[in-house]
Amino acid sequence: MEVNYELYKVFYTVAKLLSFSEAASELCLSQSAVSQSVKALETKLGKTLFARSTKKVSLTGDGELLMTHIEPAIEFIRRGEEILLDESAGRIRLAASDTICRYFLVPYLKRFHKRHPGVHLQIINATSAGCLELLKKNKVDLIVINHTKENHLSPYDAQVVKEFQDVFVAGSEYQDLSTKTLTFHTLQEQGLLMLDKNSTTSAFLHNEFQKNGLDLLPAIEISSNDLLLDLAKINLGIAFVPDYCLSGNDKGLFVLKTKERLPTRQLAVVYNPLQTNELTRDLII
Repeated sequence: MEVNYELYKVFYTVAKLLSFSEAASELCLSQSAVSQSVKALETKLGKTLFARSTKKVSLTGDGELLMTHIEPAIEFIRRGEEILLDESAGRIRLAASDTICRYFLVPYLKRFHKRHPGVHLQIINATSAGCLELLKKNKVDLIVINHTKENHLSPYDAQVVKEFQDVFVAGSEYQDLSTKTLTFHTLQEQGLLMLDKNSTTSAFLHNEFQKNGLDLLPAIEISSNDLLLDLAKINLGIAFVPDYCLSGNDKGLFVLKTKERLPTRQLAVVYNPLQTNELTRDLII
């Protein structure tokens, strides 16, 4: 059975106001048109929705039941209309790792929000590989990821937004190492703290160790760079983190020098050029 949406809209307005005359005023219709619409809906459904008297209007049991379903649907549609019609409104779906969100994206998100306060930002946290999957499934509009040659980005566009250096950091109990140049082998003997195997960072360091004929055997693997820094501060080992995670608040930590030179890495914004709108382009850094 098909029922015109306008009939439900009239029903909802009358049920909300419990007045045919007030509903007519809100809908810019005549009271007769409102009454006819309600009667048409009742006829189609085969139910009486309102109990009418000379003094008041009330919902019947069937009317109350219908209202519990119609109200959220009408409000959901109305909210969608407001978003589409608001000149500054819209939605951008962004995916990035916790680390990239916290240590890189925050100032850009702040700037974007000031420019477009009505835009809804949906931010999803995932690994770089997970972000790519979300983009491929069209579940996000753009992603910010660790960019490597292993990332198969075609047919997407990638814009490099930052170069960074990964570093090994340690706490006070490793102070005797601060003036030395250490090999990967020595670092591993001290106990390495790093991200788990699902991360691009982990794959990167494993690959660098293999280039030097070593199998990387971390002492601890976790999913948060923040926790890696916390563990390094209490001297559980030497943490491997991107340099942009370090700040003036990381007192007691120092960067170790290594004999083997690590290549720099890049952060990139990746998006589908065929689906990018003006809002998305304004967020692209």
